[in-house]
Amino acid sequence: MNSTLKKHIFSHITLTDEEWYQFSSAFEHIALRKKEKLITVGDTVAHEYFVIKGCLKAYTTDAQENQHIVQFAIEDWWISDFRAFFNEQPAELTIECVENTEVLALKKTDLEALYHEIPKLERFFRIKLTNAFVSMQHRILSSLEKNSTERYTEFLKTYATLEQRIPNYLIANYLGIKPESLSRIRKILVTPNSNS
Repeated sequence: MNSTLKKHIFSHITLTDEEWYQFSSAFEHIALRKKEKLITVGDTVAHEYFVIKGCLKAYTTDAQENQHIVQFAIEDWWISDFRAFFNEQPAELTIECVENTEVLALKKTDLEALYHEIPKLERFFRIKLTNAFVSMQHRILSSLEKNSTERYTEFLKTYATLEQRIPNYLIANYLGIKPESLSRIRKILVTPNSNS
């Protein structure tokens, strides 16, 4: 089983060899190509996914068919339509590969069984869920309180390597600004102050 997942898990909890084998055996490896969809609006969402390679975007589409990106997921991140996953409701998000991607899929029923068999896993996923909630709240407040330049700077901290990997228009979409506005922000940030 992928060493990236093991390192990720063991950074929060410790499992015995037997527990790790039991846990890791519950995952299914899935390889997807760029632009392939992992989840589509209306789907039943029975899995959450750990990214071992590549990048995905989670987005909603409005009545005018405009996409609004709510999350990127890169290596070492988890992704799903979590509202659909936890509440057993149809998916409201589409999750699509921005690059060729590999994920490890964990089924909800298997996860719930593992909580009973390896209780410390419940602590691990509680930590991850708490972190995700805090991150999402921070992003909402940032979008309300901060200007475009500040949001872009935060994006660079959150997704340190992503700027070189994905098209500018996707970053602009995530930030809620036009691509030309993002270009202006970048020029301002990289151009030395002419008065200095």
